[in-house]
Parts: sequence; C-alpha cells; structure tokens
Amino acid sequence: MQYHSRKRLKTIGVLVAATILSGPAFAGTLAGTISDSSGTSGLEGAEVEIEQLRRRTSARADGSFRFSDVPAGRYSLRTRYAGAEDKLTEVDVTATGTTETSIALSAGKGALDTILVIGQQANLGSSIARQRAADGVATVLTRDAIGQFPDQNVAEALRRSPGINILNDQGEGRFVSVRGLDPNLNSASINGSRIPSPESDVRSVALDVIPSELVESIEIKKSLTPDMDGDTIGASIEINTTSAFDRKKPFVAISAEGSYNDLNEKLSPKGSVDFATRLGDDFGIAGGLSYYRRKFATDNIEMEGWDEDNGVPTFEKLEYRDYDVTRERIGGSLSFDWRASDTTELYARGLYSRFEDQEYRRRLIFDMGDASPVGGTANGPSYLSGGADDSEIKVERDLKDRNEVQTIRSYALGGKTETGPWAFKYEASLAKSGETENGSIDPAAFERTFDGDDVLGVDFDFGNYKKPAYSITQGNDLFLDPAGYEFDKIERTTLSKARDREYTLRADITRSFALGQGEFDVQFGGKARLRKKTYDLQLDVFDGYDGDLTLADVLGRQDYGLAVIDPVVGKTAVRDLVGDYSAFERNALDSEFESNIADFSVKEDIYAGYLLGRYDSTALRIIGGVRVEHTKNDIRANLVELVEEGGVHNGVTLDEDTVFVTPNGFKRSYTDWLPSLNLRFAPAQDIVLRAAAFKSVVRPNIAKLAPRFVVEESDDGDREGEFGNPALKPYKAWNVDASVEYYFGKNAVVQAGVFWKRIDNFIVDREFDEDDAPYNGVYNGVSFSEAVIPINGDRATVKGLELSYQQALTFLPAPLDGFLVNFNYTYTDAKGDIGDRTIPLPASSKHTFNAILGYEKGPLSLRVAGAYRSGYLDELGGDADEDRYVRKHFQLDLSGKYRVTKNIQIFAELVNGLDAPYIAYQKGPGRDRLLQYEEYSWTGKFGVRANF
Repeated sequence: MQYHSRKRLKTIGVLVAATILSGPAFAGTLAGTISDSSGTSGLEGAEVEIEQLRRRTSARADGSFRFSDVPAGRYSLRTRYAGAEDKLTEVDVTATGTTETSIALSAGKGALDTILVIGQQANLGSSIARQRAADGVATVLTRDAIGQFPDQNVAEALRRSPGINILNDQGEGRFVSVRGLDPNLNSASINGSRIPSPESDVRSVALDVIPSELVESIEIKKSLTPDMDGDTIGASIEINTTSAFDRKKPFVAISAEGSYNDLNEKLSPKGSVDFATRLGDDFGIAGGLSYYRRKFATDNIEMEGWDEDNGVPTFEKLEYRDYDVTRERIGGSLSFDWRASDTTELYARGLYSRFEDQEYRRRLIFDMGDASPVGGTANGPSYLSGGADDSEIKVERDLKDRNEVQTIRSYALGGKTETGPWAFKYEASLAKSGETENGSIDPAAFERTFDGDDVLGVDFDFGNYKKPAYSITQGNDLFLDPAGYEFDKIERTTLSKARDREYTLRADITRSFALGQGEFDVQFGGKARLRKKTYDLQLDVFDGYDGDLTLADVLGRQDYGLAVIDPVVGKTAVRDLVGDYSAFERNALDSEFESNIADFSVKEDIYAGYLLGRYDSTALRIIGGVRVEHTKNDIRANLVELVEEGGVHNGVTLDEDTVFVTPNGFKRSYTDWLPSLNLRFAPAQDIVLRAAAFKSVVRPNIAKLAPRFVVEESDDGDREGEFGNPALKPYKAWNVDASVEYYFGKNAVVQAGVFWKRIDNFIVDREFDEDDAPYNGVYNGVSFSEAVIPINGDRATVKGLELSYQQALTFLPAPLDGFLVNFNYTYTDAKGDIGDRTIPLPASSKHTFNAILGYEKGPLSLRVAGAYRSGYLDELGGDADEDRYVRKHFQLDLSGKYRVTKNIQIFAELVNGLDAPYIAYQKGPGRDRLLQYEEYSWTGKFGVRANF
C-alpha cells in the first residue's frame, strides 16, 4: 500500500512538473511592435493588454512586446501611450509558433502624427509612458526621435527631475544628489555596465563627462528590485545610448553650436553627429560623435581661520582667485545589434568619453598668520605690520597652470534569448576610467613678507560678507611693486595618475507562467564585479633658484572683477620660463613626503546572486525577492611620517628633518543580504499606486578606506595627521517609498510620494584632539596630537515628500494650447548622530524644486526652466561653529528653437541667466563668515541642428 502511494505521488509530481514546464496546451506566443503612425520610432513604455486574459506588458526600447503561453483563440489587444489615442486591435493567436502583429498609434484627430516622437511634447509623453510602466519608483528622461535632448550634458539634464539636485563645479553641473543625499550614495551605469569614477578620491561619477548627444534615455530608479545592484541609497542612474533597433527608419542628426561666456567674453565651438541604420532586417549599427571646447572664467574669493579679537572679526587667510578655464569634451558611442534568430538578439556596445580641463588660476593671498589687528569694527579688522610686536603680514601672488584629462570607456557584449516561456539574458563588460595630470604647476608662488621697515597697513571690510574688500592704508607702492615679490616655490605635479577598472559578468534566467488572470515570473541570476582602483602621485617641490627671480620676470595682466589683484603672474609665463627646471633646486624632503602620502591600491570584488518572483496582472504587479552580495577588499597604502630635526623616531633623536614611509595593507570581507518588495496597483485606468521596501548597502569611498596615514611632527613633539580608515563599515539602509500617480490626460500626470530611510554607519570626516575618545591620541598604533579621521556615525534617518505635476495644456484654446508645464518639489529631512551631536547629513538639501514652462506650436519651441535647492552642510568641522555650509541656489535657464524646414532647426539658449553664485560659509558665532564665494555670469548658446 505504501509502495503504491509513493508511486502515485511520484506520478502526480511528474505530471505537475511537466505541466509547469510545458505551459498550457495548444498555446502559442504573441509578439509585435508598437510605433508612431509615421513609422519613425518605436514607442518604449507603451502598455499592451490582452483584455480577455488580463495580461499586460510594456513595450521595450525598440517598441517590441511579447506574451508567451497564450492559448489559441481570438483576442482584443488594448494599447495605451501618453499623448496618443488608445487603440484596440483584434488578433488571432495560433496554437503553435509565434503570432506577429504591428500596432501604430497617432495623436488623434486634427493633430500631427509625428507629435508623438518630436519636440517637447514627445519628451514629455515618452517620459510619462515609461514612468507609468516602471516596476518601481522611477523618473525617466528621453530625447525625441530626431535626437533632441533637453540639456547640454547628462548632469544638466537630470537637474529637471523630481528630487534631483546638481552640485556644480565652476558653474557647471557635475555631481548628482538625489533627495538631497550625498552623490556618493548613488550608482551610475552606461548600458547596464557600472561606471567607475575617474577621480581618485570618490565613488561618484561626474556626469558632465558624458555628452547628452550620445544619450538616448536616462532612468533614475529610486527603489530597487533584487536583480539590481544593491549599492544605492539615493538612486540608480542608468544611462542608455542608442540601439539601431530603437528606430524604424535610418536616421542621421548633425548639430553645430557656438557659446559665449559673459565673464571672459569668448566664443566656444561645439558639434555633434549621431546616426542609426539597419543593414537588412536583422543587423543594425548606431552611434555618435560629440565635440565641445568651452572657454569660460570664474571669479572667486576664499577665506579660512576665522576668529574674533575684542569684538573684531579676524582671519588667517584671504584669497582672491581668478580662474580661466578651457574644457574640451570628445565623446563617441557605437552599437552593433544583430537578430541572430527568431529567439536570440546579440549586441556589442561601446562608449568613449574624454574630458580635458586646462585651468589657470591666479591668486592674491593675504596671510595674516598670528598677527593681531590694530583696530577695526564688527565689519572688519585693521592690520599694520611691524609695531611693538613686530607683526608680519605675508602677501603671496601665485599661479596654478593645471592640465587634467579624464577618460571613461565602457564596452559590453551580451544578448537575450527568448524561447517559449523562458528568457535568458547574459552580458560581459569592461569599464575603465582614469584621470591624469602630467607636468601641472600648482602653484608657482611669489611672496613678500612685510615686517620691520617694510610697513604694510591694510583695512578689511566685511560689510558685504559675500564679497570682502580690502584697502591699503600704508605701503601701497611696496604692495604693488612686482620686483619685491621673490620666488618662493614651484610645486610640479610630475605625474598624477588615477586608474579605475571593473570587469563584470552577469546572467539572468526567467521562467514565465501563464495564469488564469495575469502571469507569474520566477527569475534568478548572478553577477561578478571585479574592481581595482589605484592612485600614483609624483610631486616635485622646487624652492630654490640659481639667480634672482621675482614676479617682475613673469608678469601678467589681471582680468578679475571682484577686486584689484594686480600685479599678477602671467598665465603662460612660468611655463615659458622654467624649461627643464635645471635652474631650480628640488627639495627632496618635501617632494618625497608629498609623493608618498597619496598613493594607494584597492581591490574590491563583489559576487552577487538573487531570486525574485513577479506577479503581473491588469491591476496588480508584485515583485519581491532577495539579493546577496559578498564583498572582498585588499587595501594598500602608506604610513608617511615627517619628523623635524630634534624630533624622536623609534627612540632616535634626529639630526635633520626626515621622512619615513611604511607600507600598509589590510584585507577584509563581508556579506550582505538585501531583501526587497515592490508593489504597483492600478485600481483605475488613470491611477497608479506604488509601494516599495528594500535594504541597500553603499561601500565607503575608496580614498577614505585606503590606509593612508600622514603625520607631520614638529621639533616640540606635536604630531598632526590625516588618516584613512580601512575599518570603515559600509552604509546600510532600510528604505521605504510610497506614491500615488494620477494620469488625468493624454500628456498629464500629477503625483505625490513619501520616503523614509534609516541609515546605519554613515560616514563623515571628524577632527580629533589627543584627548578625544575613542582614540585618545593613538590610531592604528600611530600617535597624534591632532588628526582628521573618517569615521562611521551612529544612525541617520532620512524622510521626505515628493510632489510632481506635468501636463501639456492642449485643452486650452489656440494659441495657448501649445503650453507645457512641469513642476516638482522635494522636501528632505536628513539627520544623523555623531557622538553627542545631531547633524544634517552632508550634501543634504531640505528643499529642492524645479519649474519649467514650455511652449510648442508649429515650428516654434520655447522653454523657461528654474532649478532651486536650499542650503546644506558641506563639511563637518571640529565644532558647530566650524562646520562648512553651502548657501541656497537658484538657476534660471532659457531656450528657444525654430524649425526652418522639416529637417533644419535653429536654436538659442541662455544658461544661468540670473548669474547665480556659489557661496560657502560658517554660521557664526554672531554672523555668517565667508569660506568661498564664486560667480560665473551667464553663458549664451546658439546653433543649428539638421536631421535626415
């Protein structure tokens, strides 16, 4: 009896397994494409529903869709896309094989068919459609079918999205902050391959390196599913270039542009070409080239060492900085796509971007040292050299002549195979990035010390704290005499080389099960990421010259608007003078010290696997599962000690200043389990509710992790140091999102969402004295008197609200029916505990909003865009009065386009039209104290674009 029971159970199990693996009897596959009625482009994100089965899917990048295990019969397909009329299509599915169908959508009666894929409405419609179809909380930016993207680089384009704040460098958007969080808490990828950072000390990628002309779409995913890398707390930023199959017709676009910066009054050229074509039905090539050489200027003031003397504010240094910058970007992408069979597509994709930054910086520096003011008011001190205490005032005039090159390369080979209910995806990729300086001069310094008979009197006025002013009350002739400023030193970056490369292998397998209502997918996969980042610095310090050398020998001319800083060093005069440096004396001690403190090598291997389940029906989608990531680190750097003459090292009193270099190495590994759940519920056709909960992990910045220990010891035994911390724990976060979206028109959506994050082990740099716990003057066996050490905080919480409204106002009477509006606002409350202090998380803005008013009618397209972010904590000081904050920022940009013919368009743009500055400061006590002020003025752009 037991034997027959076991045999019967075995037979039932075999029959069940066979049923699962084979799918419904007499079932076939339904596949097709969705495009606009002009046949220009596929409509990614268009929703297709088999009404009788309540099964729904979304079109892919090329407009294709696919249902497996569809029982034979006649069905009604309902297709929806933002900006288009719903369409009902009848199809007959055969019992075996694949049934193909093509669906073309139009904008409706009286409207141009091509409005779906061209212009501002096309960008809006495509973004809404893909956001609506997304699995989780996401925002999508796209270019239209003729290659227009809203902004000039990837970072600038992202500025317009909900919850996005762009951190500027020299007035250009570079780093992306999501929901007010540090850019290092984001991840970024190109065509699915992670982008390693070119810079030596961060994980975040400066996205202005990537020209927007090479980008087809950008997806900002704020919630994670198990098949995604788990290392993000802000967002996963996925950049996609063009595939040849994304377009239905051959395509070529060419643009030529000039830009004018008001501050330096120079023109800059830009040009691009991109294309997509098919060679037969099954093979295609797509790609592009972009070139941009931008010249601009920046006027800057920086201060440090604030204090107070009998109610008079004092400082240690005041620097007036004049920047002249040339940035050259060259980018290219190429994609090969091949339909190898009815079930398999293969691709090879590559992207190259080269970013060269030539920067000249001239400075006038007042170094007050320990000098005390001889008078002054609450608005500023008065200083006089000499006097009873023989006060010294140092004035330095110097030059930075730096050339820096950043490169990003990304190569990927992969494909997908879909056969019946099975889908396989596979990819191998290599991403490499780097940053190189070779021969930069930073600085070439000329100095004069005013003391004794060299009398200098100077008054400072901080009435306008953003633009401190000075006036010379005594010794003006000496102050302005270039022959009185003697050569002090040249620091030459002989080589600065950062390299970051990552190999990736991944595979994903999906099995779909057709249910009575909807379908269920089981998906699993694995990924290996093998990364190595290195940095090598060779810096040579020259502090002697064979002969007499003064500022008069390398004199230039000021082009600075915030103060008089003449006499200044000529931009190219020093490089013309130094030649092979044979006339200069190299300081071996300082050179060895500076060259060894920065070097490091870090290996980071991550092995991941996941399992997820996905249920999808007309109204409900559930995606849940778990991901596991195992991290292995091999970290190497140096302990560098500079001990002055008379100091003691290992029990020996030194006769001269000496540098000691000791290699350090650490290894570690850890494993993280990262569960996640995403819900999407559509109780009505125009309403989408979302909820997500997931755990994520972000690893420390490699430069903070590297065991670089830098100690300077004076002859009286004081040891000041900066330390890396190889024991830093990664950020670990629980994240919760909930939102509601109401799609109340063809190109209209209003949405509201809340988010909450609990972050353990967040990381900040903190200053320690020898009496401060927990180190009490000894770190990793190295003693110190004062030190800056990156540490893990206790716990932080981030909570906030996002609101967004987008609509094409086509319901208004002509000509007002051409208006489009886009407004989004994000509130973020991000706080963490460090010891006995509660601080806002660094780079966390409490308020962020973007507002866009567009107009598109006939050949004319206009847009006004404003972006605002409130102030934020930038760096943590020794106490609250020394914390560095960045002030609020609002930027206004304007653009206009006019289509001269069907294929030719002219355009003009105004960037930073209100001349918004960058301001960093300390909060007190008493009044705000300037740390940095920087202004850029406006930039005008104009050009022509043609497409064929």
